[in-house]
Amino acid sequence: MPRAKILLWLSLTLRSSRSLCRARYMEGQVQEPSNPAVMENGAETCREERPPEAQETIITEGTAKIAFPSANEVFYNPVQEFNRDLTCAVITEFARIQLQTRGIQIRVPGEDILKIVVDLSEQEEDKAELKETENLTQGDQPRTATVKEICEEGLRVLEGLAASGLRSIRFAQEIPGLQSVVANDASSKAVDLIHRNVQLNNVAHLVQPSQADARILMYQHQKVSERFDVIDLDPYGSPAPFLDAAVQAVSEGGLLCVTCTDMAVLAGNSGETCYSKYGAMALKSRACHEMALRIVLHSLDLRANCYQRFVVPLLSISADFYVRVFVRVFTGQAKVKASASKQALVFQCVGCGAFHLQRLGRASGASGNRAKFSAACGPPVAPECQHCGQRHQLGGPMWAEPLHDLDFVGRVLEAVSANPGRFHTSERIRGVLSVITEELPDVPLYYTLDQLSSTIHCNTPSLLQLRSALLHAGFRVSLSHACKNAVKTDAPTSALWDIMRCWEKQCPVKRERLSETSPAFRILSVEPSLQANFTIREDANPRSRQRGLKRFQVNPEANWGPRPRARPGSKAAGMAIGEKRMLLQNKRKELTEDPAQRSARLKTFPCKRFKEGTCQQGDQCCYSHSPGTPQPATHAAPMDCPEASGLGPPLDQA
Repeated sequence: MPRAKILLWLSLTLRSSRSLCRARYMEGQVQEPSNPAVMENGAETCREERPPEAQETIITEGTAKIAFPSANEVFYNPVQEFNRDLTCAVITEFARIQLQTRGIQIRVPGEDILKIVVDLSEQEEDKAELKETENLTQGDQPRTATVKEICEEGLRVLEGLAASGLRSIRFAQEIPGLQSVVANDASSKAVDLIHRNVQLNNVAHLVQPSQADARILMYQHQKVSERFDVIDLDPYGSPAPFLDAAVQAVSEGGLLCVTCTDMAVLAGNSGETCYSKYGAMALKSRACHEMALRIVLHSLDLRANCYQRFVVPLLSISADFYVRVFVRVFTGQAKVKASASKQALVFQCVGCGAFHLQRLGRASGASGNRAKFSAACGPPVAPECQHCGQRHQLGGPMWAEPLHDLDFVGRVLEAVSANPGRFHTSERIRGVLSVITEELPDVPLYYTLDQLSSTIHCNTPSLLQLRSALLHAGFRVSLSHACKNAVKTDAPTSALWDIMRCWEKQCPVKRERLSETSPAFRILSVEPSLQANFTIREDANPRSRQRGLKRFQVNPEANWGPRPRARPGSKAAGMAIGEKRMLLQNKRKELTEDPAQRSARLKTFPCKRFKEGTCQQGDQCCYSHSPGTPQPATHAAPMDCPEASGLGPPLDQA
């Protein structure tokens, strides 16, 4: 008995000591913040206790500092910095245009100083004008809008899928002339992170976090007085579910910014999926990236037409693994009638890749300066290709009008060039926009050098040689920002193949190796009616190439493509993308091994049916029957051993 009492006393003493230690530990956890660095910057503490590997990391981009969790709870991709920089530059120029009509001038940090320095160094007359403006009274001075300040007559911006709020915070800190920025996300964890980041950057007076379905939020702002001047949609994958609400929630003449990262669908790998999302069939071709841009513009215009609205593209970019379009949305019943004539179907030869466009509608002038619209006549091609005799594939409809407003692109390019220190990716923005200003606006799609040469199995001419030949023949030619080897020209396909036939005569192809039914044999069997001149012309070399601008981005880092979708608590949350790819590589391929090795490998897996008492194979079972008492048989019907089917271990046992 004394021994039992001693044990009982020790047990009670240890239990009370353990409770006291636990209470003191929890009291210390409440008093001390989990992240002192975040508290010093004014962010609220995280209530839940996080393990060391899940602590937040402070990332700086532009002028914003963002706290990101190490786990895969909120989506972030550093490669998209070019996307965010370009968006800030576009919205800045859009705000300059919109507020100028209201008598408000915007002041961008670093821009005014540079302009004054240039003016003072160029002409003395500008000095006198500057002094005169300084002597004006305060009432005569125009109103100005600066960054981080609320402009009562400024723009109302919505970021429908904000994630961490990085883009919205950069808008508030880098774009002047804003009235408010709504950072919305459907995830509660993302909205909590937005609150912390807004406090961290001291922009709570401009950025308003919101937790709602982006579609419902935009549908709630259909009234003219409640619409947003700028709507930014950058989803993970396709933006198709949000487009209908977006074209209704943007104000008259407002700016709609849309990103699409589902390039496999838009590039023609799954035409039926592209039709279900965007209302168009995508084709596999060398011009798939420009066709993706035109399909997205077609989808936007089609959805806007349902509400007597139409879109006007300002800038359309194909970069890295996504496409990005900036369009303005207007209302007008008469202009909507012309939308059918802006769309076109694409007939593409499966042999030589030649393409022809067929407009859906036709607009013709009539008396009284009123256009008359009617159905177009077609098709523009025969059942078989006139060059190689192969059949045609039908794609589209897609946007057939210009992709860009060159005047607006010139304004953005001028602003970025005058203030290169504003963005980290200014050099790339200058290069891409310079190529865009050199593109032929009225020529949809393009060919590529390797496509033309591989079709007839000949050596590839240099870019300058082919461009010079087209210029000597009297045609226009340009590059495309969507492809490094693109040849965008108004020359007909027959003239293009004549030039390639002339080039083949300088680098002959062994005809005996060509099949008589191949596209190369049929194309080369025709004598060229146009004699090409491959002498290099000075104007064949684009100015952007002469200046050595960064026109086409190389891979910025390893595994730089799309990041995994944000899934809180997933097994791959803390796993590097390279490790995950190595783990999942060849997981669906059959292992090449002899039957003895396979039998020995399968014996390492325990038989689940044996544990349940339902395995009827006995010693013939391909899996291991470990010693132990099997569970009683259930009512489930007995199943055969999967060894005969050769499927390997079941998924729940592998």
